Amino acid sequence: MSVVTTRDFDDGTTLISINRPERKNAICADTALQLQQAFAAFDASDQRVAVITGTGDAAFSSGADVAKLPELWRCIPTVGITTEKPVIAAVGGWCVGGALVLAMMCDLLVAADNAKFSYPEAKLGFTGGLIAGLAARIPHKIAMEMIMLCKVIDAQRAYDVGLVNEIVPTGQQVERALAMGREIATFSPLVLKTLKRFIVSNILPQGPSEKMGHAMVALGAVRDSEDGREAALASREKRAPVYKGR
Repeated sequence: MSVVTTRDFDDGTTLISINRPERKNAICADTALQLQQAFAAFDASDQRVAVITGTGDAAFSSGADVAKLPELWRCIPTVGITTEKPVIAAVGGWCVGGALVLAMMCDLLVAADNAKFSYPEAKLGFTGGLIAGLAARIPHKIAMEMIMLCKVIDAQRAYDVGLVNEIVPTGQQVERALAMGREIATFSPLVLKTLKRFIVSNILPQGPSEKMGHAMVALGAVRDSEDGREAALASREKRAPVYKGR
């Protein structure tokens, strides 16, 4: 069974789900890669708005799977996920660590009333650094409380500090996010893309890990290009490569 599922609707919305409920939708290496691929397919399609969620209501995601650590940047909107189309998070239950990073980097967030947001990496002794962007999205002192004291905040407090747009009864978060997406899908895609690009590129600050993620995307595109494959083949065949710029 795929650890990420995708469903396209005729109204222009796409639902992308982390499908590991037995692991509280933890993000393993395969999950991160499949999320990146699912969003790349969404971006290349005619679909207009994506909703990202986790299967079931117990957990949006418990964060990085320590049994098979992911390259987390791959599945973070505006970093490894580079679409300029709107992305909405539908969060039910626990949203922990790297999953909090994923959710905070979405454009909008609908939370079930059982949602809990946590970043415990200071207790666990490791971090990817992308959480630094939280301080650009909610008040600085609240962000530091979550990061330095590892405080868990519930849906109501997340709404009060601006991390969440709407709170709905548990079980209704996906449908509400899709309804929000259907409304957005009737608006001008060019306006939405342009404004999102302005905000992401010029308004919101980027931390070192976020910039590193952008570099990894750019370098990966070169490595995986037709020219990159030609370079490797020419080296094996001991001949001069013939580059095509693609």
